[in-house]
Amino acid sequence: MSVIEAVRRVWSPGDKVMEFATGEGLPPAAGTYTAPSLDLGRHRLLLTVLTVAALVIGPLAAAYGTSWAPPIMLAPIILTSGLLLRPPAVAVVLAASAVSAAIGLTVQLEPEQLAVLVVVAVLAVSLSHARAGVGIYGLRGDHALIELKSQLKAINQIPPLPRRWGRKVALQAAPGALFGGDFLVSRLEGSRLQLALVDVSGKGNDAAAHALMLAGTFGGLLASVPAERFLPACNDYLLRRGEERLVTAVHLDLDLSTGAYTIACAGHPPAAQYFGGSGTWQPSTAVGIALGVIDHVRWPTVEGALGKGDALMLFTNGLWGPRADPDTGLDRILGEAHSLVREGFTETATLVKSVRNREDDSALVLIWRT
Repeated sequence: MSVIEAVRRVWSPGDKVMEFATGEGLPPAAGTYTAPSLDLGRHRLLLTVLTVAALVIGPLAAAYGTSWAPPIMLAPIILTSGLLLRPPAVAVVLAASAVSAAIGLTVQLEPEQLAVLVVVAVLAVSLSHARAGVGIYGLRGDHALIELKSQLKAINQIPPLPRRWGRKVALQAAPGALFGGDFLVSRLEGSRLQLALVDVSGKGNDAAAHALMLAGTFGGLLASVPAERFLPACNDYLLRRGEERLVTAVHLDLDLSTGAYTIACAGHPPAAQYFGGSGTWQPSTAVGIALGVIDHVRWPTVEGALGKGDALMLFTNGLWGPRADPDTGLDRILGEAHSLVREGFTETATLVKSVRNREDDSALVLIWRT
């Protein structure tokens, strides 16, 4: 890299723009090019202020002593550069800070301050590279995550149901993750409720991006295609995309005026119905292959009805518990589900916490009739 190119990357950085092109008889090609940054003035001002601030601390410490200008004052400058500047500009601020720290520490060597500065410098470099990877600097990335979280919260809710009907949804991402790979889409039109509980393979943040994208698509399909075409439409979409992740789903079509329902399952754990008369839970027999695996698949539906005092429970395999096979996990869930009956079907979150696999995302949907 030439000196001129290095200076340009520091003083006049550009933004990466994705470009897609194709021609007659040629496959689509994708690439990127660099366009002038729209916030160039802000970048230059911030780089100048942080560099000058870093350079003056060392001479001030030499002139007036480290009690007036301790080298530790460089820590917030370095951290701010990692948060707001691009990696080449961060390198300039770090170089200025290193020179200033060297001058200040020659006056009075304080190893603990030096250690703190090294740790902060490593953190700033890591932070800058992470934000450069997604092209978001400053706190805008945090605002985007907050907005995505609120959108997911809205998507995962079931609309208010008529009198004599209740519903509960409990979702929990894997530890340390803001989002998960389990999501719910639903639609209420008149007295007809449709919903689909979907599980994208993977867990936590690893599967969250795929889940967020599919949530919008599946929600649109739920509102635009007949109930019997929902799973085939989802399957066609995944095959067109070449989706490499395994996606499972269970689809419910419920008539709230009569309690009659149909369930179709695509590689997903079976739904379970509670019969208030006998006080027992019975798993559904609906089975089928996961979505996005092969074309031209039909998922058979199972019909049933919810009477007064009955309930229907849908869940993901994160509730099977750690290292549990499907049969054992299902028996455990249905055994623990009796606690829901005692609590009036309101403690779904408690059930999720008690039986879930703590290393995976978990979701549970409960609908009951009183």
